[in-house]
Amino acid sequence: MSSLPIKHQPAQNLDTVLKAISDIYTTLTPQLKKAADYVLENPIDIALLPIRKSSEAAGVTPSAMTRLAKVLGFERYNNFKNIFKQAVHTKAPVNYGSRAQLLQEVSEANPSNKVFQEFAECAFKDLEHLFNDETLTKLQLAAAMILKAKNVFALGFRDAFACAHHFAYVGSMAFPNFRLIRGYDGNLLSDLVKITPDDIVVVFGSDSYAIETVNSIEMIKGQGAHIIAITDDLRSPLAAGADEVFIVETDTPHFFPTILSVIALAEALLSECVTLGGPPIVKNISKFENDLRRVGAYYSLK
Repeated sequence: MSSLPIKHQPAQNLDTVLKAISDIYTTLTPQLKKAADYVLENPIDIALLPIRKSSEAAGVTPSAMTRLAKVLGFERYNNFKNIFKQAVHTKAPVNYGSRAQLLQEVSEANPSNKVFQEFAECAFKDLEHLFNDETLTKLQLAAAMILKAKNVFALGFRDAFACAHHFAYVGSMAFPNFRLIRGYDGNLLSDLVKITPDDIVVVFGSDSYAIETVNSIEMIKGQGAHIIAITDDLRSPLAAGADEVFIVETDTPHFFPTILSVIALAEALLSECVTLGGPPIVKNISKFENDLRRVGAYYSLK
């Protein structure tokens, strides 16, 4: 086996570590590529899990994870891990009041249409970040997982409840096994205990993360259910341990993070599910629509 080049100047932050892995990926041995794949796809787990657990999840030995760290220029695996831990713990909290004040200041300084233009620019940028080949591949994998699940639960609280509700409602037209976790009237725990290892939970949430969502996801992990996380950052508490993670951009001049790209991704995921679902899905959608029309659920323009 040929020796691998050692980087004598290890990267100093998460972004540069991930970039360094990408730069040397083609030179790695098959085992180190497996380790690198896991690191690239699960940086939160590298920060939170001991080396034994992360190497087991990656399908390699702990020594392979250590060798990867050394190839990247780190003397010890813990030095490598600390870069990921630092990234997890240095995310600044969102301050909505300060953002609202900034929005007013921008408007006062340029009363024409600057804020409107910034909204448009951010919206296009957020969506541009979303629609790429990597997202398509992940959507196809996630859709295949959903089609195999016994039940599909949508989870999100506060602003993310709108995203979870939309996903569950539209999804239930095609798939009778879609459920929305409401947690009304103190029944959240009663809803969560129904989730089994045969189920999938699609969880929505961005900074600031609702504590109800974070606590619910921890309980769901303990029950062995599969998790698809749609969130705004790899450091999100919803991303750690998820089977599939989608990172969406929520940039906006508004004081509150936008859900534009979250809704777009949810609809794209549902579209992939319908595409892969075959004729029974079309039958389900038609029945759902016809039943509502039969009872007069839609207003008719005449």
